Amino acid sequence: MSKTVALHTLGCKLNFSETTSLGRMLENDGFVQKPFEEVADVYVINTCSVTDNADKECRQLVRRIQRQAPEAMVVVTGCYAQLKPAEIASIPGVNLVLGAAEKFNIAQHLKELTKNDAGKICSCDIEDVNTFTATHSVHERTRIFLKVQDGCDYTCSFCTIPMARGKSRSDSISNVLANVEEIAKGGAKEIVLTGINLGDFGKGLTGGKKREESFFELIQALEAQGAVERFRISSIEPNLLSNDMIEWVANSRHFMPHFHIPLQSGNNAVLASMRRRYLRELYAEKVGLIKTMMPHACIGVDVIVGFPGETDEAFRDTTRFLEEIDISYLHVFTYSERDNTQALQIRPVVPMGVRHERNKILRNLSFRKMQAFTEKHIGETRKVLFESANKNGMMEGFTDNYIKITAPYKEEWVNQVVEWTV
Repeated sequence: MSKTVALHTLGCKLNFSETTSLGRMLENDGFVQKPFEEVADVYVINTCSVTDNADKECRQLVRRIQRQAPEAMVVVTGCYAQLKPAEIASIPGVNLVLGAAEKFNIAQHLKELTKNDAGKICSCDIEDVNTFTATHSVHERTRIFLKVQDGCDYTCSFCTIPMARGKSRSDSISNVLANVEEIAKGGAKEIVLTGINLGDFGKGLTGGKKREESFFELIQALEAQGAVERFRISSIEPNLLSNDMIEWVANSRHFMPHFHIPLQSGNNAVLASMRRRYLRELYAEKVGLIKTMMPHACIGVDVIVGFPGETDEAFRDTTRFLEEIDISYLHVFTYSERDNTQALQIRPVVPMGVRHERNKILRNLSFRKMQAFTEKHIGETRKVLFESANKNGMMEGFTDNYIKITAPYKEEWVNQVVEWTV
């Protein structure tokens, strides 16, 4: 009888892409996938460690599995597993911890694992992780998250990702094109390109030789291929988003007018403390150019509040900056201390209550920004890709410029691009 496996993702779209690929690998090896809420023989948790909350969530999930299926085996992988394998291995109920290099050998490890194994660790130094594994999600067939890059060579003072995922490396353009061709056969209408530092795409090895390709060359090749109707760029650093690239997207048939550009702070002193590679003036310049060439473009922003040394005035500076520039929404993160990061040395530390208050202020700003952006486009006819979920007789989709649309459910609209008046 086949063993059953249930998988759960904590964290980003890239993690989600990797989890669904792990699920396909296990199915190919004879495992039967089950929903995480059901009883299974094996549970796999793919962790994030960007915030302290992700660590806590992992512990809570293990406890839940213990109550739900005490005989099941529990495997933990992902960023938290690479950073703190011994800490995870000590959690009662965890049988196996897989680091970054072993994540995609999961099927082999499960063949050798027994319930008697407790806290077994299979990991290596992150410096030894130099291979790239392409992964993609399958989310109701409509929108696919395709990982084309992994790791990061930056040294931002708040971030553990280089320690968790290693140096920047990526797929080759030819492999990405082949994967897109394969995904297109499944009927997907939209692919979201994902990576840890996506604009750094191009580093890697082909046949043992160093390869130098660029993200701009990749998106041009995907446009020329034309296998999929719509592409989105998940997130790109402002210093890696060239003016040529912005102009090119403005004239593209397949790349959507939607950018997600991390800012982290709108105060230059805080940006310097964070060891970011740009000043806010560059950020404003990029937003201005996008809006000049694509007034209808949607621009999302990542911001961290409560970073050490962020005074009340520095936070007000960030808030004013975000109010003034023409962005569409914010992803707001409350700073949390991460072991082995340089930010731990920066003073003064912002009290947790102040951090949460600042988070609330920016989330309110995000709501107002998205409302204003949506209202600006009311009455326009835009192309909407509808998803398959039937939610009480309604269905959802996104316009090319990322406005969420809710409409009465029509089966013939599922996974179709429909002209819609906003």
